[in-house]
Amino acid sequence: MTLQQLHYAITISESGSLNKAAEILYITQPSLTSSIQELEKELGIPIFNRSGRGVTLTVDGIEFLQHARQLYSQYEMLAEKYANPQNLKKKFGVSTQHYSFAVKAFVEMVKSFDTSHYEFAIRETQTKDVIGDVASLKSEIGILYLSDFNRAAIRKLLRTAGLEFHHLIHCKAYVYLWSGHPLAKQKSIRFEELADYPCLSFEQGDTSSFYFAEEILSTSEYIRTIKANDRATMLNLMIGLNGYTLCSGIICEELNGDNFIAVPFEADSVEESSVMEIGYITKQNSILSHIGAKYIEEIRKYLQIAE
Repeated sequence: MTLQQLHYAITISESGSLNKAAEILYITQPSLTSSIQELEKELGIPIFNRSGRGVTLTVDGIEFLQHARQLYSQYEMLAEKYANPQNLKKKFGVSTQHYSFAVKAFVEMVKSFDTSHYEFAIRETQTKDVIGDVASLKSEIGILYLSDFNRAAIRKLLRTAGLEFHHLIHCKAYVYLWSGHPLAKQKSIRFEELADYPCLSFEQGDTSSFYFAEEILSTSEYIRTIKANDRATMLNLMIGLNGYTLCSGIICEELNGDNFIAVPFEADSVEESSVMEIGYITKQNSILSHIGAKYIEEIRKYLQIAE
């Protein structure tokens, strides 16, 4: 099946005649007939009913033409878009777990470019989508974390998807809560002290897994849990319900406001490691674009300040 054959079939259906269609297409009627017969043979269905009064669509042909028109329309739009490559905007996308520093670095990176010549996108999304977006080239870079618990599983997923992980920083876990929380003034917080408060976590969809959790110590037994799907809701729940989450401690007051603090998490000897390794993922053996390199430069700059 070729785009040319789709174009032929669409033209025949619109003109209602092989002869008229051949005139419109500037080809001979026998050539047009032969091309359509080859298409019908390949598909295993008759597209047209032929009679002395012209041609009409079969039942199968009606369904086929619906799909053919959609596909050929997409082709025409694509051809029109790339007819003048000098007018195309360069694209750059980042997919990330919910990290304010990733957004802050994105903001600073975008300031370095003329946005009239670029299409930028940042997607705060679920862990599986961070991996999927980079694997499908929807995004050039993905931001996520590894821990002793999820490292083997996530690295296996990355290898399967043809991706590689690049280290940025190691950081210990912190309890992230609002400044009016009853535990906010403590120098450190132990796990048992959090029992009276809801643990907030980002929803990971129907295929959720402990390995996809954005919060470290995701396998711990939390008495109270609430899931959210965006940072703004998470922050509102922290204030309204005295909720908390476990995070890297790298927070951006400029984006999240100064009503929230990160208190060191005090892990005991029986708990899994509370160290997070934050990094970025790319396609294997790929070289960052100049935009991607600038984005990673801004992240490194911000993390150095945060350290």
